[in-house]
Amino acid sequence: MSCPFCFPEKDPEQSVVLSNEHCFFVQKPQEVLLGSGLIVPKIHRETAFDLTPEEWQATFDLLQQVKELLDKEYAPQGYNLGWNCGHVGGQEIFHAHLHVIPRFEDEPLAGKGIRYWLKQPLNQRSLR
Repeated sequence: MSCPFCFPEKDPEQSVVLSNEHCFFVQKPQEVLLGSGLIVPKIHRETAFDLTPEEWQATFDLLQQVKELLDKEYAPQGYNLGWNCGHVGGQEIFHAHLHVIPRFEDEPLAGKGIRYWLKQPLNQRSLR
């Protein structure tokens, strides 16, 4: 299996920073999204809709630890959190993963959330 999240140790750029029984937080060096990373279930689940209640709770618990770590290390003024589910939803790796993205007030796109991109007129469906 070639899933980069089933075998995170195979990617030398990727580091597991925190973990618990059901999931882990992984980061790669980032030039733009400083401090960002992913919370990933240890068992292969295709999307967030496939997580067990225990995996959801473990994800929440780990998210609290990740926030504490990122607040201490980077002191962001906000966060974006997101799941991409399915190809049309933007998912590129079909192993569920929660994006954790620290946001900073001095970013050129500060104040622009995930919905900003989706609300652009260019994204309007043609209903015929």
